[in-house]
Amino acid sequence: MFKNQEIISKAKEAILDFDDKAAEMIAKEALEAGIDPLELIEGSFTGAMVDVGEQFAAGKLFLPHMLAAVDATQAAMSILLPEIEKMGSKINFKGTVVIGTIEGDIHSVGKDIVATALIIAGYNVVDLGRDVPIEHYVKKAQEVNADVVASSALMTITMINQMRIEEQLTEAGLRNSVKTMVGGAPVTQEWADRIGADIYAENARNAVDKINALLA
Repeated sequence: MFKNQEIISKAKEAILDFDDKAAEMIAKEALEAGIDPLELIEGSFTGAMVDVGEQFAAGKLFLPHMLAAVDATQAAMSILLPEIEKMGSKINFKGTVVIGTIEGDIHSVGKDIVATALIIAGYNVVDLGRDVPIEHYVKKAQEVNADVVASSALMTITMINQMRIEEQLTEAGLRNSVKTMVGGAPVTQEWADRIGADIYAENARNAVDKINALLA
């Protein structure tokens, strides 16, 4: 038990040190020690990303630090996710979130941070990537029985496609069974209200908190 706690503590330190190689190595060490990957995520990465987020909000850390923490977390997750997938139905996910950067937009930094935060928070995240055609959101939402469809727009000229997601989900008969979340630099609560989105996420922590509340 002490050994497990030591590994979990080391994993958290690797994220806070922005050390992706150490995070990956410790993830492998944890699996070899028989630690449940979900226990490792909850015991180390969740707390580390909360700490980083709070320091970012307080102005003590900046975007490069946030990105470095995400990179370190993703390095570890690349080792852990295949093991989590093997566990399959044994995992009680909080819900399934389909996420992507909207069609016409190739920026993915914000989306990647939110996706990582949601995985750490216990959600099954289906990341469609960037420049995602609207119909892909709808098709994937239907395919995986999504609870939430989330889209990020980093340019004002691509925001209109978030409205089109709402329209196509409605046309497909899915809108009443799935929640929608929008975010991105030019996106506001006013825009979310205007297009009928359920959630406007200002940042990753806000996204997790609002989805938790909506699906509770």
